[in-house]
Amino acid sequence: MADTASDLRERHRLSPLSYAHEADLTNFPKHESVTQAKENELHDGLQFGHYMLAGSVAGMVEHMAMFPVDTLKTRMQMLASAGGSRHSTVSRALVSIVKSEGAVGLYRGIGAMGLGAGPAHAVYFSVYEVCKQKLGGNEKGYHPLAHGAAGALATVASDAVFTPMDVVKQRLQLKHTPYRGLTHCIATMLRVEGFGAFYTSYPTTVIMNVPFTAVHFASYEAAKKLLMEVSPDKVDEEHLLVHVTAGGAAGALASAVTTPLDVVKTRLQCQGMSGAQRFMSSSVVDAVRRIVAEEGLSALLRGLRPRVLFHTPAAAICWSTYEAGKSFLSDCD
Repeated sequence: MADTASDLRERHRLSPLSYAHEADLTNFPKHESVTQAKENELHDGLQFGHYMLAGSVAGMVEHMAMFPVDTLKTRMQMLASAGGSRHSTVSRALVSIVKSEGAVGLYRGIGAMGLGAGPAHAVYFSVYEVCKQKLGGNEKGYHPLAHGAAGALATVASDAVFTPMDVVKQRLQLKHTPYRGLTHCIATMLRVEGFGAFYTSYPTTVIMNVPFTAVHFASYEAAKKLLMEVSPDKVDEEHLLVHVTAGGAAGALASAVTTPLDVVKTRLQCQGMSGAQRFMSSSVVDAVRRIVAEEGLSALLRGLRPRVLFHTPAAAICWSTYEAGKSFLSDCD
């Protein structure tokens, strides 16, 4: 006798495949749509606050570890008559500072760096991750424009946070600094020069860091993909060696091509210090013309070696710490 409709429904309900199907539907989160699940996957399952925390820790570790090299860079970019270094090589500049000031001379201004690096990098990485997602940088394949644009937007936001403390840090790093410490520098600048002095170099900083960050992030993402294609069986995106190698390469390239703008930024931030030249405006073009006219074209490459020496390991440290932080926070959820 042919099965009735009710018999067929009952047989289907009791079949193993039916149970499996029902179990899958039961286990699937009812509150999360397919679109939401995809977004979470592209975001590594992390929230905005997670990126801020991981970025803050990465920035602190990077800048604190590499601070002595940053001091060498600042000294070499300034003229000797204005508290800079008279030496053109990193080793001689290092020996000179240690001999005349002791090891503590390499750490002047580290307090300002500590106050600025954490919040600035929290903004930096969180804005980058959000913008990269919105611009399609997390889709399959290589998207250098999305990565570069996301990095550029991130640096505009983070530089607004970091620039005031960067100005204080560089003034304290000079050999003949008139300031007794962090609070004395801030109070004196506010009283004598006004609040605007903390942002005199902001336009130059953004003009320098936008191409720096665009090259940095695009190079980092490209290097990661290249390393994984060369040895797909041994490394993946979560491998520490990938972040260290890709980050170091990206930092070296980006720092080298933007050194002239970094020289201009340092001169603007330290103008008037210990007899240093003053500029009529914060114009990058005017500053470049004056530096070249008075010191020659080679002055724009002052501090190139310590800058590359700083950013190569700094980027490797920063990216590896950031990615490790993300993995830790992901595992904690």
